[in-house]
Amino acid sequence: MKIAQIAPLYEAVPPRLYGGTERVVAHLANALVDQGHEVTLFASADTQTRARLAPMRAQALRLDPAPLKSDLASHLSMLHEVRRRAHEFDVLHFHVDLLHFPFFEDMAERTLTTLHGRLDIADLPGAYTRWNRYPLISISKHQRRPLPFANWLATIPHGLDEAPYAFAPEPGGYLAFLGRISPEKRPDRAIEIATRAGLPIRIAAKVDAADARYFEQKIRPMLDHPLVEFIGEIGDADKAAFLGGARALLFPIDWPEPFGLVMIEAMACGTPVIGWRCGSVPEVIEHGVSGLIVEDEAQAVESVHAIGRLDRRAVRRAFEARFSAQAMASAYVEQYRRIVDGGELPPQHRLYREAA
Repeated sequence: MKIAQIAPLYEAVPPRLYGGTERVVAHLANALVDQGHEVTLFASADTQTRARLAPMRAQALRLDPAPLKSDLASHLSMLHEVRRRAHEFDVLHFHVDLLHFPFFEDMAERTLTTLHGRLDIADLPGAYTRWNRYPLISISKHQRRPLPFANWLATIPHGLDEAPYAFAPEPGGYLAFLGRISPEKRPDRAIEIATRAGLPIRIAAKVDAADARYFEQKIRPMLDHPLVEFIGEIGDADKAAFLGGARALLFPIDWPEPFGLVMIEAMACGTPVIGWRCGSVPEVIEHGVSGLIVEDEAQAVESVHAIGRLDRRAVRRAFEARFSAQAMASAYVEQYRRIVDGGELPPQHRLYREAA
Protein backbone atom coordinates (compact mmCIF):
# COMPACT_ATOMS: atom_id res chain seq x y z
CA MET A 1 0.00 0.00 0.00
CA LYS A 2 1.24 3.51 -0.82
CA ILE A 3 0.78 5.70 2.25
CA ALA A 4 1.57 9.37 2.82
CA GLN A 5 2.23 10.41 6.41
CA ILE A 6 1.90 14.18 6.92
CA ALA A 7 3.58 15.34 10.14
CA PRO A 8 3.63 18.73 11.86
CA LEU A 9 6.73 20.81 11.20
CA TYR A 10 7.24 22.00 14.77
CA GLU A 11 9.65 19.17 15.64
CA ALA A 12 11.82 16.76 13.70
CA VAL A 13 10.46 13.23 13.29
CA PRO A 14 11.30 11.96 15.84
CA PRO A 15 11.90 15.07 17.97
CA ARG A 16 15.41 15.71 19.19
CA LEU A 17 14.05 16.66 22.60
CA TYR A 18 10.46 17.03 23.85
CA GLY A 19 7.61 16.21 21.50
CA GLY A 20 4.73 13.77 21.30
CA THR A 21 2.96 13.83 17.93
CA GLU A 22 6.13 13.75 15.85
CA ARG A 23 7.50 10.88 17.96
CA VAL A 24 4.39 8.80 17.33
CA VAL A 25 4.54 9.55 13.60
CA ALA A 26 8.18 8.43 13.53
CA HIS A 27 7.41 5.08 15.12
CA LEU A 28 4.30 4.58 12.97
CA ALA A 29 6.12 5.31 9.69
CA ASN A 30 8.97 2.94 10.53
CA ALA A 31 6.60 0.16 11.59
CA LEU A 32 4.60 0.51 8.38
CA VAL A 33 7.81 0.22 6.35
CA ASP A 34 8.75 -2.88 8.33
CA GLN A 35 5.37 -4.36 7.42
CA GLY A 36 6.14 -3.92 3.73
CA HIS A 37 4.25 -0.74 2.86
CA GLU A 38 5.58 2.09 0.70
CA VAL A 39 5.56 5.10 3.01
CA THR A 40 6.38 8.71 2.17
CA LEU A 41 6.82 10.99 5.15
CA PHE A 42 6.22 14.73 4.70
CA ALA A 43 8.23 16.35 7.49
CA SER A 44 11.18 18.62 8.19
CA ALA A 45 14.54 17.77 6.58
CA ASP A 46 16.20 16.94 9.92
CA THR A 47 13.94 13.90 10.21
CA GLN A 48 15.35 10.38 10.59
CA THR A 49 13.14 7.68 9.13
CA ARG A 50 13.09 4.38 7.28
CA ALA A 51 10.29 5.82 5.13
CA ARG A 52 10.88 7.89 2.00
CA LEU A 53 11.36 11.44 3.27
CA ALA A 54 9.74 14.38 1.51
CA PRO A 55 11.54 17.31 3.20
CA MET A 56 9.24 20.28 3.64
CA ARG A 57 11.46 22.59 5.67
CA ALA A 58 15.22 22.69 6.23
CA GLN A 59 14.81 22.46 9.99
CA ALA A 60 11.96 21.86 12.39
CA LEU A 61 10.42 25.09 13.60
CA ARG A 62 11.02 24.97 17.34
CA LEU A 63 14.80 24.53 17.24
CA ASP A 64 15.33 26.74 14.18
CA PRO A 65 17.50 29.64 15.40
CA ALA A 66 15.92 32.08 12.92
CA PRO A 67 14.45 34.93 14.98
CA LEU A 68 11.36 35.23 12.78
CA LYS A 69 9.58 32.32 11.10
CA SER A 70 6.04 31.48 10.07
CA ASP A 71 4.57 28.16 11.12
CA LEU A 72 1.46 28.94 9.07
CA ALA A 73 3.40 29.59 5.87
CA SER A 74 5.50 26.45 6.26
CA HIS A 75 2.49 24.23 6.90
CA LEU A 76 0.50 25.72 4.02
CA SER A 77 3.45 25.13 1.70
CA MET A 78 3.59 21.51 2.84
CA LEU A 79 -0.13 21.02 2.24
CA HIS A 80 0.28 22.48 -1.24
CA GLU A 81 2.96 19.88 -1.98
CA VAL A 82 0.88 17.03 -0.54
CA ARG A 83 -2.02 18.16 -2.70
CA ARG A 84 0.21 18.25 -5.79
CA ARG A 85 1.39 14.69 -5.15
CA ALA A 86 -1.85 13.24 -3.79
CA HIS A 87 -2.35 11.03 -6.87
CA GLU A 88 0.76 9.03 -5.90
CA PHE A 89 -0.81 7.56 -2.76
CA ASP A 90 -3.61 5.23 -1.76
CA VAL A 91 -4.14 7.01 1.56
CA LEU A 92 -3.18 10.43 2.90
CA HIS A 93 -2.72 10.22 6.67
CA PHE A 94 -2.70 13.66 8.32
CA HIS A 95 -1.38 14.52 11.79
CA VAL A 96 -1.83 18.32 11.57
CA ASP A 97 -5.16 18.65 13.38
CA LEU A 98 -7.74 20.13 10.95
CA LEU A 99 -5.47 22.46 9.00
CA HIS A 100 -5.88 20.46 5.78
CA PHE A 101 -9.68 20.32 5.83
CA PRO A 102 -10.42 23.21 3.39
CA PHE A 103 -7.91 21.93 0.81
CA PHE A 104 -8.75 18.24 0.43
CA GLU A 105 -12.57 18.24 0.49
CA ASP A 106 -12.83 16.65 -2.95
CA MET A 107 -10.79 13.66 -1.78
CA ALA A 108 -11.77 13.46 1.88
CA GLU A 109 -12.67 9.79 1.49
CA ARG A 110 -9.00 9.02 0.68
CA THR A 111 -7.73 10.66 3.86
CA LEU A 112 -7.33 9.66 7.47
CA THR A 113 -6.84 12.25 10.21
CA THR A 114 -5.48 11.36 13.64
CA LEU A 115 -6.30 14.00 16.24
CA HIS A 116 -3.51 14.24 18.78
CA GLY A 117 -4.69 17.10 20.98
CA ARG A 118 -7.45 18.14 23.33
CA LEU A 119 -10.84 18.81 21.75
CA ASP A 120 -12.66 20.81 24.44
CA ILE A 121 -11.99 24.09 22.62
CA ALA A 122 -14.69 26.62 21.79
CA ASP A 123 -14.38 26.81 18.00
CA LEU A 124 -13.95 23.11 17.25
CA PRO A 125 -17.60 21.92 17.22
CA GLY A 126 -18.47 24.29 14.38
CA ALA A 127 -15.42 23.25 12.37
CA TYR A 128 -16.06 19.53 12.73
CA THR A 129 -19.69 20.11 11.79
CA ARG A 130 -18.66 22.07 8.71
CA TRP A 131 -16.02 19.55 7.56
CA ASN A 132 -17.81 16.35 8.49
CA ARG A 133 -16.65 14.03 5.67
CA TYR A 134 -13.12 13.45 6.93
CA PRO A 135 -12.66 10.06 8.68
CA LEU A 136 -11.14 10.69 12.10
CA ILE A 137 -9.03 8.62 14.49
CA SER A 138 -9.05 9.31 18.22
CA ILE A 139 -6.15 8.26 20.45
CA SER A 140 -8.41 7.55 23.44
CA LYS A 141 -12.12 7.24 24.06
CA HIS A 142 -11.99 10.12 26.53
CA GLN A 143 -10.59 12.42 23.84
CA ARG A 144 -13.84 12.13 21.87
CA ARG A 145 -16.18 13.38 24.57
CA PRO A 146 -16.35 17.05 23.51
CA LEU A 147 -17.17 16.04 19.89
CA PRO A 148 -19.34 12.90 20.04
CA PHE A 149 -20.97 13.78 16.70
CA ALA A 150 -17.70 13.89 14.72
CA ASN A 151 -16.93 11.37 11.97
CA TRP A 152 -15.02 8.93 14.17
CA LEU A 153 -13.70 5.87 12.40
CA ALA A 154 -11.77 4.19 15.22
CA THR A 155 -9.78 4.71 18.41
CA ILE A 156 -6.13 3.68 18.03
CA PRO A 157 -3.81 4.11 21.03
CA HIS A 158 -0.30 5.36 20.48
CA GLY A 159 2.51 2.86 20.13
CA LEU A 160 6.29 2.91 20.36
CA ASP A 161 9.18 0.84 19.09
CA GLU A 162 10.41 -0.91 22.22
CA ALA A 163 14.06 -1.03 21.06
CA PRO A 164 15.11 2.39 22.42
CA TYR A 165 13.45 1.71 25.78
CA ALA A 166 15.62 -0.83 27.57
CA PHE A 167 13.88 -2.86 30.25
CA ALA A 168 15.18 -2.09 33.75
CA PRO A 169 14.35 -4.93 36.17
CA GLU A 170 15.68 -3.13 39.25
CA PRO A 171 14.50 0.42 40.00
CA GLY A 172 16.50 3.19 41.59
CA GLY A 173 15.37 5.10 44.63
CA TYR A 174 13.91 8.19 42.98
CA LEU A 175 10.61 9.25 41.44
CA ALA A 176 10.50 10.68 37.91
CA PHE A 177 8.57 13.51 36.28
CA LEU A 178 9.04 13.80 32.52
CA GLY A 179 7.39 16.19 30.11
CA ARG A 180 6.63 19.89 30.19
CA ILE A 181 6.50 22.45 32.98
CA SER A 182 2.95 23.79 32.84
CA PRO A 183 0.00 24.23 35.21
CA GLU A 184 -2.01 21.38 33.65
CA LYS A 185 0.89 18.91 33.99
CA ARG A 186 1.14 19.75 37.71
CA PRO A 187 4.87 19.45 38.43
CA ASP A 188 4.09 21.22 41.70
CA ARG A 189 1.86 18.32 42.68
CA ALA A 190 4.59 15.84 41.73
CA ILE A 191 7.08 17.65 43.98
CA GLU A 192 4.60 17.70 46.87
CA ILE A 193 3.96 13.97 46.53
CA ALA A 194 7.66 13.12 46.49
CA THR A 195 8.61 15.32 49.42
CA ARG A 196 5.67 14.09 51.51
CA ALA A 197 6.73 10.53 50.73
CA GLY A 198 10.33 11.33 51.63
CA LEU A 199 11.78 10.24 48.29
CA PRO A 200 13.95 12.14 45.80
CA ILE A 201 12.32 13.35 42.60
CA ARG A 202 14.09 14.08 39.34
CA ILE A 203 12.33 16.42 36.91
CA ALA A 204 13.24 16.21 33.23
CA ALA A 205 11.05 18.79 31.55
CA LYS A 206 11.10 21.66 29.10
CA VAL A 207 9.84 25.15 29.85
CA ASP A 208 7.95 26.82 27.00
CA ALA A 209 7.99 30.58 26.75
CA ALA A 210 4.27 30.57 27.52
CA ASP A 211 4.97 28.85 30.84
CA ALA A 212 8.09 30.79 31.85
CA ARG A 213 6.22 32.93 34.37
CA TYR A 214 4.57 29.89 35.95
CA PHE A 215 7.98 28.23 36.20
CA GLU A 216 9.64 31.26 37.83
CA GLN A 217 6.84 32.03 40.27
CA LYS A 218 5.55 28.57 41.19
CA ILE A 219 8.10 25.88 40.39
CA ARG A 220 11.54 27.43 40.77
CA PRO A 221 11.09 28.12 44.52
CA MET A 222 10.19 24.45 44.99
CA LEU A 223 13.46 23.33 43.40
CA ASP A 224 15.40 24.43 46.48
CA HIS A 225 14.14 21.41 48.41
CA PRO A 226 17.01 18.92 48.94
CA LEU A 227 14.93 16.04 47.52
CA VAL A 228 14.27 17.85 44.21
CA GLU A 229 16.58 17.74 41.20
CA PHE A 230 15.71 19.67 38.06
CA ILE A 231 17.44 18.19 35.01
CA GLY A 232 15.75 20.14 32.23
CA GLU A 233 14.73 18.93 28.79
CA ILE A 234 16.10 15.55 27.65
CA GLY A 235 16.01 13.61 24.39
CA ASP A 236 15.47 9.98 23.48
CA ALA A 237 19.08 9.01 24.17
CA ASP A 238 18.62 9.78 27.88
CA LYS A 239 15.05 8.60 28.41
CA ALA A 240 15.64 4.90 28.98
CA ALA A 241 18.13 5.49 31.78
CA PHE A 242 16.02 8.26 33.30
CA LEU A 243 12.74 6.35 33.26
CA GLY A 244 14.17 2.88 33.81
CA GLY A 245 16.05 4.01 36.89
CA ALA A 246 12.96 5.42 38.57
CA ARG A 247 10.89 3.74 41.24
CA ALA A 248 7.81 5.16 39.48
CA LEU A 249 6.75 7.84 37.03
CA LEU A 250 4.52 10.49 38.57
CA PHE A 251 1.76 11.62 36.21
CA PRO A 252 -0.37 13.95 38.35
CA ILE A 253 -2.15 15.78 35.53
CA ASP A 254 -4.94 18.31 35.94
CA TRP A 255 -6.41 18.44 32.41
CA PRO A 256 -8.25 16.17 29.92
CA GLU A 257 -5.11 14.44 28.68
CA PRO A 258 -5.84 12.91 25.24
CA PHE A 259 -3.29 10.12 25.73
CA GLY A 260 -0.09 10.72 27.71
CA LEU A 261 2.80 9.26 25.73
CA VAL A 262 5.20 9.41 28.66
CA MET A 263 3.14 6.79 30.48
CA ILE A 264 3.86 4.14 27.87
CA GLU A 265 7.49 5.26 27.60
CA ALA A 266 7.84 4.48 31.30
CA MET A 267 5.98 1.18 30.90
CA ALA A 268 8.34 0.17 28.10
CA CYS A 269 11.20 0.45 30.60
CA GLY A 270 9.28 -1.59 33.17
CA THR A 271 8.62 1.46 35.33
CA PRO A 272 5.09 1.66 36.77
CA VAL A 273 3.05 4.86 36.66
CA ILE A 274 1.23 6.68 39.44
CA GLY A 275 -1.42 8.62 37.57
CA TRP A 276 -4.37 10.83 38.40
CA ARG A 277 -7.82 9.57 37.46
CA CYS A 278 -8.12 12.19 34.74
CA GLY A 279 -8.40 12.23 30.96
CA SER A 280 -7.10 9.08 29.29
CA VAL A 281 -5.21 7.78 32.33
CA PRO A 282 -7.66 4.96 33.16
CA GLU A 283 -7.47 3.76 29.55
CA VAL A 284 -3.67 3.57 29.55
CA ILE A 285 -2.86 2.35 33.06
CA GLU A 286 -4.13 -1.04 34.17
CA HIS A 287 -4.53 -0.44 37.89
CA GLY A 288 -2.45 -2.86 39.92
CA VAL A 289 -0.57 -4.14 36.87
CA SER A 290 1.15 -1.29 35.00
CA GLY A 291 0.62 1.32 37.70
CA LEU A 292 -1.71 2.77 40.28
CA ILE A 293 -4.51 5.27 39.63
CA VAL A 294 -5.15 7.79 42.40
CA GLU A 295 -7.72 10.46 43.24
CA ASP A 296 -5.73 12.81 45.49
CA GLU A 297 -2.31 13.55 46.94
CA ALA A 298 -2.84 11.37 50.01
CA GLN A 299 -3.52 8.35 47.81
CA ALA A 300 -0.54 9.25 45.67
CA VAL A 301 1.78 9.33 48.68
CA GLU A 302 0.48 5.92 49.76
CA SER A 303 1.00 4.64 46.24
CA VAL A 304 4.64 5.74 46.24
CA HIS A 305 5.24 3.27 49.07
CA ALA A 306 3.04 0.54 47.55
CA ILE A 307 4.30 0.74 43.97
CA GLY A 308 7.31 -1.47 44.70
CA ARG A 309 4.99 -4.46 44.98
CA LEU A 310 4.20 -4.32 41.25
CA ASP A 311 6.13 -6.68 38.97
CA ARG A 312 8.21 -4.61 36.57
CA ARG A 313 8.26 -7.48 34.08
CA ALA A 314 4.45 -7.40 34.07
CA VAL A 315 4.63 -3.65 33.39
CA ARG A 316 6.81 -4.30 30.34
CA ARG A 317 4.51 -7.09 29.17
CA ALA A 318 1.52 -4.74 29.43
CA PHE A 319 3.34 -2.30 27.16
CA GLU A 320 4.24 -5.00 24.64
CA ALA A 321 0.67 -6.31 24.53
CA ARG A 322 -1.06 -2.99 24.00
CA PHE A 323 1.32 -0.22 22.97
CA SER A 324 3.95 -1.54 20.57
CA ALA A 325 4.59 0.29 17.30
CA GLN A 326 3.72 -2.85 15.36
CA ALA A 327 0.32 -3.14 17.07
CA MET A 328 -0.37 0.52 16.31
CA ALA A 329 0.68 0.11 12.66
CA SER A 330 -1.49 -3.00 12.20
CA ALA A 331 -4.49 -1.14 13.61
CA TYR A 332 -3.93 1.72 11.18
CA VAL A 333 -3.51 -0.65 8.22
CA GLU A 334 -6.93 -2.09 9.00
CA GLN A 335 -8.41 1.40 8.69
CA TYR A 336 -6.38 2.19 5.55
CA ARG A 337 -7.84 -0.93 3.92
CA ARG A 338 -11.36 0.19 4.80
CA ILE A 339 -10.66 3.48 3.07
CA VAL A 340 -9.00 1.95 0.01
CA ASP A 341 -11.73 -0.65 -0.38
CA GLY A 342 -14.37 2.06 -0.24
CA GLY A 343 -16.12 0.44 2.69
CA GLU A 344 -19.12 2.39 3.90
CA LEU A 345 -18.52 3.76 7.38
CA PRO A 346 -21.02 2.86 10.07
CA PRO A 347 -23.38 5.63 11.22
CA GLN A 348 -21.50 8.13 13.33
CA HIS A 349 -23.75 7.89 16.39
CA ARG A 350 -23.40 4.08 16.49
CA LEU A 351 -19.64 4.32 16.12
CA TYR A 352 -19.45 6.59 19.13
CA ARG A 353 -21.62 4.37 21.30
CA GLU A 354 -19.50 1.32 20.42
CA ALA A 355 -16.27 3.18 21.13
CA ALA A 356 -17.54 4.51 24.43
